[in-house]
Amino acid sequence: MDIRKLRYFIAVAEELHFHRAAERLNMTQPPLSQQIQNLEEELGVKLLERTKKMVRLTPAGAVFLDQARLILAQLERSIHLTQKVDQGIVGHITLAFVDSASGSMMVDMLRRFRAAYPQIEITLREMTSSEQLQALQDGQIHIGFLRYQEHTPNVSFRIFQEETLMVVVPDDHPLAEQIQVSITDLAEEDFILFPSHLGSPFHRLVREFCREHGVEPRITQEAIQMYTIVNLVAAGMGVSIVPSSVEVFQRRGVVFLPLIEKPPSVPLYMAWRTDMNQGVVTRFIHMDKSD
Repeated sequence: MDIRKLRYFIAVAEELHFHRAAERLNMTQPPLSQQIQNLEEELGVKLLERTKKMVRLTPAGAVFLDQARLILAQLERSIHLTQKVDQGIVGHITLAFVDSASGSMMVDMLRRFRAAYPQIEITLREMTSSEQLQALQDGQIHIGFLRYQEHTPNVSFRIFQEETLMVVVPDDHPLAEQIQVSITDLAEEDFILFPSHLGSPFHRLVREFCREHGVEPRITQEAIQMYTIVNLVAAGMGVSIVPSSVEVFQRRGVVFLPLIEKPPSVPLYMAWRTDMNQGVVTRFIHMDKSD
């Protein structure tokens, strides 16, 4: 059914006068009368009683008027919602992050995004970097915060944050009293690191940094999550080298220490699908550039 016929009928039903309705619709009366007649024929129902002196709704016409108003109101809502989704004002976005990314910069970005776009639903998923790359490729997430980048179809990357490395030791460790430590101070220590078999460039970065200063880390424990690594350090299972953002965990039983040697920077990348939910995704990836 032509939506215009509904608008024509509503105008006539509200005015109960064809001439006034035609003026309201900015058209002449004869084609308006013809459109109402076509509508009644299409429905097989008489909607209006017409005499030379008056126009009034039939009982069926009164019901149809209510339904026509609802249909047009729903259509307007649908158009408005569709436009908002296209503009990235309404919608849904799924974000994934490595646990060491949950520092103040990301938290601040999420807080500002929720305040600016309260009608966008956010789903958060904690995943390793390799899991995020696969999830991005499979279209399971829209944006990821991860520790390395690699060529992935339909995915773009940019550095979200640059960090440094810190040493974390148990609070009863002899080094815990120092203001900073040298990597050579860890030569005889047991290390807890992210597993190498997951293809983590972070694992490789830490080992290469140690080797550059004559230290071969003795890795005795491995853990996927940085928070787990910090907990294992607190349990006295060894020491570790972690991104500086991990210090936000502030778990009792450990001490975070800066390094004397200049450590390599540790990038945190933001990665996003370039072919999904462009309105919402674009709003989010530009949030960290907004004032």
